[in-house]
Formats: sequence, C-alpha cells, structure tokens
Amino acid sequence: MDLQKKAVVLLSGGLDSATVLAIARAEGYACYAMSFRYGQRHVAELAAAQKVAKAIGVEQHITADIDLRAFGGSALTSDIPVPKGRSSAEMGTDIPITYVPARNTIFLSFALAWAEVLGSSDIFIGVNALDYSGYPDCRPEYIGAYQQMANLATRAGVEGKQRLLIHTPLIRLTKAQIIRKGLELGVDYGLSSSCYDPNPQGQACGQCDACLLRLKGFTENGMKDPAAYSNRKRL
Repeated sequence: MDLQKKAVVLLSGGLDSATVLAIARAEGYACYAMSFRYGQRHVAELAAAQKVAKAIGVEQHITADIDLRAFGGSALTSDIPVPKGRSSAEMGTDIPITYVPARNTIFLSFALAWAEVLGSSDIFIGVNALDYSGYPDCRPEYIGAYQQMANLATRAGVEGKQRLLIHTPLIRLTKAQIIRKGLELGVDYGLSSSCYDPNPQGQACGQCDACLLRLKGFTENGMKDPAAYSNRKRL
C-alpha cells in the first residue's frame, strides 16, 4: 500500500514554480502538477511546464482551460502593452498592469478541487512577497485568508477528512535565493520560461518585469541565465 502523501503543485512553467515543484518532490510528496491555459499571451510557459514536469517527475500533469480574456484588465490577457525596462523602484511602486485580476484565487480554487478529489491536504504555490512585482495575491495575508476559507469550502474539510495546507516555500526569499535553492535541488532553469512577452519562438524579451527580476537573480549568483533570450547580446 502506497502511503506517500499527495500534493497539488501549481506549475506555470516559470522559475518560481519549477523550484516549488522540486521542493515538493524533495520533501517526499507524490506531485500532481496543474497548469492553466487562461488566455495568456505568454503560452510558451505551457510548453516549459511540460518539460519541467517531466524533468522533475510528477504523477500527473493537468493543463486546465480558462479564458480570462473574457474580462481583460491585464497586459497578459488583452492587447495592453507589457511594460518594459522598468527599474526596481518602479516595480515596487504600484500594482503593475501585468496583474491578472483574481488569478491566484482562481488557480487555487482549481487546485483545491483537485486536491479534494485526490484525497490530498497539500497545495504548493510559488508566490513571493519580495521580488513579486507588487501583486496583491502573492502576500502572506492573502494566502492565510485563502487557506482559512478553503478549509470551510469543501466536503472533505467539513467532514474532517482534509485540513488543507497551502505551502509557500518561496514567500520570504529573494529571486537570487530561490535560484540557489533550485540549483541545490538540481532544477534545470533552461527548461523554464518566465517572460511576459516572449517572441513567437518562445524566446524571452529580457526587458519585462519578469525577465528583469529573473536576470537580476542570476546576476547576483554570478551566473548566466540558461534560458533563451531574443537578444542575448543586448543583455
């Protein structure tokens, strides 16, 4: 009888989620990865998620379809230009237009549903409260509130069969620390994709907030980012 604990891991295909998947595996969980095709312009991340899931090893990988383009309101789900070349100070000032309204709430709700079906009490998500570009749904307060709600929202919770725990192992780490942790666990970051506005070949732009934070993290580790960029010379 297999008594290995199961965990649902939200896997975007980016650097943070790849690290979180590796952490969950290292902690002994049988991992069930969940990605989303939500109308985002950076669909290259879905191919990356498949590669990461295969390389690190999961029991199952689901890609759920949700079209958030119906609402718009974000540079990632509409024709609004993605901000480029912003400084760290600018990134930390306001909630950026790349914020997708209620995205983590929606994603966590899907993960909660799958966790209940699997008989799992554990969800892993790569939110970060330091290098997080100002997103409100990446804060510890948000995660705590969602976890409290989730334990009131399912049959398994009401019947006492599930006490959900949302794991956020990266929430207090800088991007450089996240990269170091992933490298210790053998993560191949060349498989991941973080860019908000990649070219049709899936190469990163190197200028959006996600790229700049990622490049900063590798630079602080004295390393070259192994991901593909459209203009590596400029970087």
